[in-house]
Amino acid sequence: MNGLGYVAVAGQVTVVAAGAPLLTGWMRQVRARLEGRAGAGVLQPWRDVRKLLRKEPVTPVGTGPAFRAAPALLAATTVVAAALLPLLSTDTPVSGHADLIVVVALISLGTIGLALAGLDTGTAFGGMGASREMTVASLVEPTLLLSVFALSTPAGTTNVPAIVSGAIHQPVRLSSPAGLLAVAALAVAVLAETGRIPVDNPSTHLELTMIHEAMVLEYAGPDLALVELGAQMRLTLLLGLLSSLFVPWGIAISLSWAALVVALVLFAVKMAVLGAVLAAAEVFWAKIRLFRVPELLAGSFLLALLAVTASYFLNGAS
Repeated sequence: MNGLGYVAVAGQVTVVAAGAPLLTGWMRQVRARLEGRAGAGVLQPWRDVRKLLRKEPVTPVGTGPAFRAAPALLAATTVVAAALLPLLSTDTPVSGHADLIVVVALISLGTIGLALAGLDTGTAFGGMGASREMTVASLVEPTLLLSVFALSTPAGTTNVPAIVSGAIHQPVRLSSPAGLLAVAALAVAVLAETGRIPVDNPSTHLELTMIHEAMVLEYAGPDLALVELGAQMRLTLLLGLLSSLFVPWGIAISLSWAALVVALVLFAVKMAVLGAVLAAAEVFWAKIRLFRVPELLAGSFLLALLAVTASYFLNGAS
């Protein structure tokens, strides 16, 4: 493995960490334009992070290690997952460790850390948000697993870079019934995992509806900046996973400077398109009632289960 493999890993981490606030700002700008507003600008999330980093950190009285460790845990698990996933290249020094189970476990670890932090505060909002978040996670994480597992059957492995490489060489897998069911299930799971409409509204602080925001109400200063940045990185990571699995063209299979540059440009284009589509959808969608969220997620889980079944009968049985 030459040095380009490490460059690819560093590039994936950098593009997720540095590009996540830009993606969030782009989505907010698209949404503002569609709503007839000027918007704050694409760079506003970076300005918010800079402002929070300058403030004094505040820790509520009575909180323990879970509250203090959750922001760093959320950001660290997202960074590790970004290094593992084939966002720019399928041929990196860590590709052999990018197993589907490992990636989903890393995403779940950040979710559990925030839920424990919400409980650690001892407030009513924190406990309510943690309870709702774990209810959502109990349906989202299996859906993530099954959606990607449906694509792993024709590849014969749960290694995500190998799945992406197989999809590039055999694009017919993506247009199969299993592939279409998997993309629908994974799209709903991404919306739920990142707290977007119709599951959650990231811009609300209404106590009757909020899920993610209820767990982080007690954070301030640099801790809140890390939480916000971690949530933005998670959105970029999951949208990147969605694009890598179902629109894998442009990802570098063999390492070269030209291939990495092309992969970086196409990744930015894919994220911009997905972000614009998601922002536009949020303008016309309404948030569903909280008690209807489990029904939506159960439906996505059923789609993922059907995708796995169809993939088995189309590929595994033969």
